[in-house]
Amino acid sequence: MSRPEAPLSLPLVDAEADVRPSPRRAAGRRALLAHPAWLMVGIVLASLNMRAALASVSPLVSDIAAAFGLSSAASSLVTSVPVLFLGVGALVAPWLGRRFGAEPVLLAALLLLGAGILLRVLPSVYALYGGGVLVGTAIALLNVLMPGLIKRDFPDRAASMTSVYTGAMIAGATVVAAASVPLEQAFGDSWQASLAFWSLLAAVAAVAWLPQVLIARGRTGHAVRAAPATPARSVWRSALAWQVTLFMGLQSLWSYVLIAWMPTIFTDHGMSRSTAGVVFAFNNLIQVAGAFVVPLLAGRMRSQRPLVALVTTLVAAGYTGLMVAPVEGAWLWSAVLGVGQGGAVGLALTLIVLRSGDAVTASRLSGMAQTVGYLLAAAGPLTAGAVHQATGSWTVPIALVLGVCATALGVGLLAARDRKV
Repeated sequence: MSRPEAPLSLPLVDAEADVRPSPRRAAGRRALLAHPAWLMVGIVLASLNMRAALASVSPLVSDIAAAFGLSSAASSLVTSVPVLFLGVGALVAPWLGRRFGAEPVLLAALLLLGAGILLRVLPSVYALYGGGVLVGTAIALLNVLMPGLIKRDFPDRAASMTSVYTGAMIAGATVVAAASVPLEQAFGDSWQASLAFWSLLAAVAAVAWLPQVLIARGRTGHAVRAAPATPARSVWRSALAWQVTLFMGLQSLWSYVLIAWMPTIFTDHGMSRSTAGVVFAFNNLIQVAGAFVVPLLAGRMRSQRPLVALVTTLVAAGYTGLMVAPVEGAWLWSAVLGVGQGGAVGLALTLIVLRSGDAVTASRLSGMAQTVGYLLAAAGPLTAGAVHQATGSWTVPIALVLGVCATALGVGLLAARDRKV
C-alpha cells in the first residue's frame, strides 16, 4: 500500500544525542532551516565526497601496484583498508557527534578527508595505506552522521532527502571514475596528481559547510537532557536493527567488490584501460537513477519487500553477466548492476530512517549499521583479490558474491517489514 511521508510530531532533539538544544542552538537551527537551500548545498557537496576518494583509485590501481611492486592481494588492500576504516570510524562517530555536535564533526571529516587524499600520494607504501586509513575514517563520519541530521532537520521529507544525498554521493563517484584516467594523462601520466586533484572537492565542501557550523554553534555545555516518553532501547538488542545492519553490510560488500575490481575484471579479459574506466564510470552514472528513485518509492510504501527483491535480483543478474560474458556484454551488465547497486544503497540508507521512530534512534541505528556493515564489507575486495590470485580466474570470486546476493535477499526481506526499532 502506498503512503506519503508524514511529518513527525517530535520535540526538537539533537540527532547526535538525547538532548534538547539550548535556546541559542535552537535559534541557530531555526535560522539555518529558514534558508534550506544553503543547507541543501552543504549536504549535497558533503555527499559528493562520500565515494569520490574511493572511486578515484579503482581505475588507477594497476599503475599504483606497478609503482610499488604490489601483488594482487596487496593491491586489494589499497581499496580494502579505507572500507575497513569505514567500519572502525563508524564506531567513534556517534560519540564524536554527542561530544561536539554533528555540524563540527562533519566539517572536521571533510578536512580529514582532504588530508588523507594528499597523504596517500606521497612516495611511500606506508603513506598510501595510511592515507587510506584517514580517507575511510573521514567518510565513516560523513556516512554515520548524515542520516540522523536529515531525520532531525527534514523529518517530513526524510526519504526524499535521502534520495538527494545518495544520488549526490553516487554522482560524485561517477565523475571521479570517468575523470581519473584522463586526469592522469593530462598530468603527464601521474597517478599521484590525479588522486591529489580530488582533495579540492573536499576543500570546497568544507568551505560550504563552515557557515552551518557557525550558525549551529553553542550546543556544547548548554543542552538540557530531554525526558523521553519511554526508556531508550539499545538498537544492538533489536533483531530488526540487526536485519537492517546485515542488509547494509551485504549490499556494501557487493558494491565495494565492484569499486575495487570492475575495471580490472574488464582489462583481464582484454579490454583497454581507458575503455574499462569509461564503462566503470557508466556503471556509477546509472547508479544515480536507482539511488534517487528507490528511496522515493520506499518512502511511499509500508513494506519495502518488493524493492529488496528488485535490487538484489538486478545485482545478481549483473554479476552473472560478468561471469559469463564480461567484455561482450560489458555495457549491459554495467547498466543492470548500476540500477541494482544504486537502488540497494539508497534502500539501505532509507531503511535506517524508516525503521527509526525518531532522530536519536536513526543516529544510533546508522552507527550500528555502518559500523558492522562496513567491517563486513571490507572483507569483500580483499577476499575477491585473494581468491582471484589463488585461482587465476574471476569465476569463483563472482560465484561467492552471488551467494552474498542470496543472503542479502533473505535478511532484506525481514528488514523491509513495516516495523520500528
